[in-house]
Amino acid sequence: MSNIIERLNKIKANITKVDINNTANIVAVSKTFPLEHVMPLVNYGHIHFGENKVQEADAKWSVIKKSRKNLRLHMIGKLQTNKSKKAVELFDYIHSVDSQKLADNLSKFQSAIKKSINYFIQVNIGNETQKSGIPLNEVDAFYNYCVKEKKMNILGLMIIPPNDGKVTEYFKSVSELNSSLGLKELSMGMSADYIEALNFKATYLRLGSAIFGQRT
Repeated sequence: MSNIIERLNKIKANITKVDINNTANIVAVSKTFPLEHVMPLVNYGHIHFGENKVQEADAKWSVIKKSRKNLRLHMIGKLQTNKSKKAVELFDYIHSVDSQKLADNLSKFQSAIKKSINYFIQVNIGNETQKSGIPLNEVDAFYNYCVKEKKMNILGLMIIPPNDGKVTEYFKSVSELNSSLGLKELSMGMSADYIEALNFKATYLRLGSAIFGQRT
């Protein structure tokens, strides 16, 4: 058994201690790793994989997704509006809906090809100028815009919290907001803090180095 699979199983065991029903989805963040490095996980039966660049994801996954129909590809990085069409064609989940312009484009292209995409709204939970996302006080209005006007299937919210030691505070805040909107899914938690995220109802964990090891 490869080290990658051993690490995945260890993560699953850790999750079960917190999430008794084991309902959390592990998105294996395969960005920058070549497909041959990721294939042991694919062959093991893991289905959720995350990429942060459309071009890399297209080169890596477009062929294999045609033969492995159960694979689910997640866009977890900043998505430029001019890449919306290709993103809709390639991805099953987009975690980084962060502007009205992007929502407009995604809605238009998914309608054009009659494909249902699962979306998360990215929230700029720490009001960081260098990060994308909807400000906390605008999430309610933006959610209604996406759902009612753009007919988008919004599963939940997504955050990348600041690295300032207040992760519990951020997880709690966005979890409460997610619940207030009546949303069932929550994209929250990465390799260093996924257990803490589970304590606040995270259902999609974006794990890279914990599974694949450190990127070079």
